[in-house]
Amino acid sequence: MRKLLWGGSFRRALRRFVKKNPGFDAAIEETLGVLAEDPFDPRLGTHKLKGKLARSWACSAGYDLRIIFGFRKNKKTAEDEILLFDIGSHDEVY
Repeated sequence: MRKLLWGGSFRRALRRFVKKNPGFDAAIEETLGVLAEDPFDPRLGTHKLKGKLARSWACSAGYDLRIIFGFRKNKKTAEDEILLFDIGSHDEVY
């Protein structure tokens, strides 16, 4: 299981998204759990991004809900971590 690190921009985007779409709480929570367990689980549709978001990855948390994240290695423990960057609709995050 990888540790999820919530970046400041992710926290703000999550607050904004949940305020507009209160019914997505459970789907987001479930997706984050699956992401921590296995970021390449087929249910997530994880894919590498290109262009200005190169080096980042995206996964689906519903029909039109995407989570943008990156991988990094903890320098102290050498464990893999997932840094969450952004969340929102397809058009908002890309």
